[in-house]
Amino acid sequence: MPTHSFGATLTWNSQVVANLNSVGGYKLTVAKRKTTVHKTTDRFETQAAGLVEAADIPIVGFFDHTDTNGQIAMFADAAAGTERTYIITPPTSTGASLTGTGFISDISTGEMDTEGNIPFTATITPTGKPTFAVATVTGMSACGFSNDVLMMPTFAIGTFEYVVTITNGQTSTVITPVDASDGEVITITAPDGTTQTVATGVASSAITIAADEDNVILITISHATKASKVYKFHCAVLAS
Repeated sequence: MPTHSFGATLTWNSQVVANLNSVGGYKLTVAKRKTTVHKTTDRFETQAAGLVEAADIPIVGFFDHTDTNGQIAMFADAAAGTERTYIITPPTSTGASLTGTGFISDISTGEMDTEGNIPFTATITPTGKPTFAVATVTGMSACGFSNDVLMMPTFAIGTFEYVVTITNGQTSTVITPVDASDGEVITITAPDGTTQTVATGVASSAITIAADEDNVILITISHATKASKVYKFHCAVLAS
C-alpha cells in the first residue's frame, strides 16, 4: 500500500531543519564500464558495473530566519565547505531512514515578491556510501488455530504464508497469536474483510470459514515507528 509522505524530516548535523515541504529521496547511479573485446559473442556489447554515485538530495521549503541550527547553519556550512551528517526520515510508520555524510552544494532564498512566503532551497551532495535502513516489527513467535489438523509449513517467525487444514464440518475457527514485542499490535482480518485486534496470547473471536473455499486470513503485526509484517493463512476445511 502506498505511504503518504507527509511528516518526513531532515536533520543536518543532528538538528531538524525547519519549514521544509519537499525532501529528496534515495537514488543511486551505477556507472557502466564497457568490457567488449574482439571475441565478444555475436557482436553484442558487454558491460560491467563501475563506481556508484549517490544522487544529490534537493530540499525545498520556506525561509526561516529563526532556524539558527538548521537553515542558517546550512548557509554557514555551505560557505565553509563543511561536511556534515544528514538523516532523512520518512513518515515514522515506514520505519525507514537514510543516513549519510554530505556537503551543501547549492543553497538560496528565492524571490521575495509582495505576496507569499520567502522560498528556501538547498542541495545536499552525498560523499561516500549512505545507509538506507528499514526497521521492521519483530513479528509473531507462535500462532495457533483452535481446530486445525495440520499447518504447512510449520510456523516460523520469518515465514509469511501457510496452508491450514481445518477439522471436517467446522464453520469457524479461533486464532491465538503470540507476539510479546513491546508496542506491536496484532490485527486479524477475516475472509469477509472484518478485522479485530487481539492481545498477545489471547484468543480471537470466532472467525467464520466456509467449506470448499480458500479462506484467506491475514494477521498484520504493526508498530507506530516500524514497518509492518503480514502473515497469510489459507484455511481449508477437511472434506468428509
